[in-house]
Amino acid sequence: MKLTIRSFDLPLKHTFTISYDSRDVQPTMIVELQQGPYKGYGEATSNPYYGFTIESMTQALEQLREKIEATELENPEAFWAAMQPHLKDNPFALCALDMAANDLFGKMNGQPLYKMWGLNTDHVPLTDYTIGIDTVENMVRKLKEMPWPLYKIKLGTKDDVAIIKELRKHTDAVFRVDANGAWGVEETIENARQLKPLNVEFVEQPMRADDLEGMKQVYLHSVLPLIADESCITESDVAKCHGLFHGVNVKLVKCGGLTPARRMIKQARELGMKVMVGCMTESTVGISAIAQLLPMLDYVDMDGALLLREDIAQGVTIDFGKVKYSKDNGTGASLIA
Repeated sequence: MKLTIRSFDLPLKHTFTISYDSRDVQPTMIVELQQGPYKGYGEATSNPYYGFTIESMTQALEQLREKIEATELENPEAFWAAMQPHLKDNPFALCALDMAANDLFGKMNGQPLYKMWGLNTDHVPLTDYTIGIDTVENMVRKLKEMPWPLYKIKLGTKDDVAIIKELRKHTDAVFRVDANGAWGVEETIENARQLKPLNVEFVEQPMRADDLEGMKQVYLHSVLPLIADESCITESDVAKCHGLFHGVNVKLVKCGGLTPARRMIKQARELGMKVMVGCMTESTVGISAIAQLLPMLDYVDMDGALLLREDIAQGVTIDFGKVKYSKDNGTGASLIA
């Protein structure tokens, strides 16, 4: 295979703020794998919370270039298993590589990935649209700018319940709230009690990822379902979240790609947990990969490319929460930049 690594700065429509970060531009890395006439694409964004930069991801892949290019892709699972020991400390780079390998494999075999996995897309969940932390006036403006059936509202302020009450005046859409670890035990329990009548579906990562004792108390007393994000990074974390959360949010960059994500989804299902897949603020390359998993999910947050002022790729499209699949095979993604 031939390896090509590109980096882009993705401009955002609005400043995107969560409890621990704020940005106007999102750097991203695109990996291209070519075998014969076929090209597969994968993506991983930089992330200050997890400590991965475009430089560190690129360096990790460059150190593996000779091994990657000496490989003939037979199946993505075997390729992931061969590469993971070399990239175990850089799951973001591993994700981009695995995503590209899966896309390439689907294109080589003339099918979208979901069909190769035996999945049917007749009934798939709608994606939410994320409203980042801002002034209430700006958050309301963003709601009106993008009418949507389902919103994820980023919280982590002193006025979180008041924010939801105000936003509720302007839409009947379902809300999901994501505190990104900013709340405490009593705060989570009380917030959930006040948020439930406001048509909030669930709370994502209310408390710090390392506060397991606190989550035990919240799990026992929360009137809303709890979904793990920062607490569920790799495959071994799924079982740890059982009994602390009602579901897990699997993110491809955190776990190392589509290959381990499918195993995490299966494991969560076996434990009776709900499953969500989330995105970063990424291009349509990454979003098209997530779309292949939709038939396996209860919830999905794949609005990353909708938050961009300019995209660098084409593939799946999203209209009022509903995904329309590309006619191309693999993930259906291709670069336009």
